Amino acid sequence: GINAEYGKQWYQRRVREAVTHLQLTRLLSRLRVSLSRFLQCQLLPISGETFNYRSTITENSARLDVSARGVWSPLDKVYTDIRVFNSLAPTNNRHSVNDTFRRHEREKILNYNDRVIQVEKATFMPLVFSTTGLMGPKAEVFYKRAATLLSNKTGHTYSDSIRYIRLRLSFCLLKTILISIRGYRGNCFTRFNSYDNDFNLII
Repeated sequence: GINAEYGKQWYQRRVREAVTHLQLTRLLSRLRVSLSRFLQCQLLPISGETFNYRSTITENSARLDVSARGVWSPLDKVYTDIRVFNSLAPTNNRHSVNDTFRRHEREKILNYNDRVIQVEKATFMPLVFSTTGLMGPKAEVFYKRAATLLSNKTGHTYSDSIRYIRLRLSFCLLKTILISIRGYRGNCFTRFNSYDNDFNLII
């Protein structure tokens, strides 16, 4: 009936969002743009700090998706947290895409920014994506910076580097569509070496 069909569509959307989140996290960790990268990094426990926003997450078990060094300046540390939302869901399609991106980015900032600055002594960057392939303003800034660093390290041009990143993002989204519909079928992941390959041959 209608409820069963709605439940199936809701389940497929949630699976797609979760798989997209995982694929984007793995992609971010594979970009060789930093001195060190850590997946699912646990935040340091709070020891009496006070925060400006009541929405700041204070649990000692709080985690963020990826942390990296050397992104904005040498030896600095940045924490990123990825959110994937369905722009066609009823809670999102009542607003413009730009407003929805800003709302999701603000929620992440209110939850983590104060804690990362005060406790981790680092910077925080929310990376928001839609299941239709769009990315938020802060994610655009982050990946442009990643392309610059990737270009400097590999010797490829900036245009080739940003095109390579966007291509990998497109494949991540395509894989999530296939996985959410029919399940995963394939071999284990093999690591791609960005130093030994020409981006123009890939594209």
